Amino acid sequence: MKDNDAVHLGRKLRELFEATGPEPLPPRLTELLAALAAKDRQHRPASKTTDDLVALIPNLRAFAFSLCGQHERADDLVQETLLKAWSHLDSFQEGTNLRAWLFTILRNSFFSDMRKRRREVEDADGKKAESLSVAPAQQGHVDMQDLRKALDLLPPHQREALVLVGAAGMSYEEAAEIAECAVGTIKSRVNRARAKLCEHFGVDGAAAFGPDIASVNS
Repeated sequence: MKDNDAVHLGRKLRELFEATGPEPLPPRLTELLAALAAKDRQHRPASKTTDDLVALIPNLRAFAFSLCGQHERADDLVQETLLKAWSHLDSFQEGTNLRAWLFTILRNSFFSDMRKRRREVEDADGKKAESLSVAPAQQGHVDMQDLRKALDLLPPHQREALVLVGAAGMSYEEAAEIAECAVGTIKSRVNRARAKLCEHFGVDGAAAFGPDIASVNS
């Protein structure tokens, strides 16, 4: 595989994360924001944190969609996250990592909901993975739809780790804080996820995804 083909998958992962949230905001989120902002003005002075929270909504939608793979459910998660964040905004310290705080609220809501629905699918015998049909290398290009399908086949915790580190550009430490696990656990999940995707796409080694920001900075 050529060098420019090797970094293609890594770039596509980031592009997929940036492009997953549909625009514009659905009416229910727009209406929720307006209602929360009006209520907020009545009870506390204007805050930069509020503006920053609104600005992070596209990131929240992308992260939510990367976890559940459904736009409607993703917006449900974002709505739940906004309500929880707004109700606890007084406990957030300005200047700290707002994105990590919001991502933590969202992912906890997702996994809590998943446990309630008992919808986590195990693929112990690999039969589900075998159902993915992707032509090896595809002339050095990976289609967004194929990448989306491949990500959906990963165990939820591996997919989450890969998205946080490889797509959202977070450090291993930030990702570990959000996932509430050890840094070594995040590294292991990322490595396993990257190796699984390499297997799906017929590329040689996890390096084919290019260096992620976390590994460069570690």
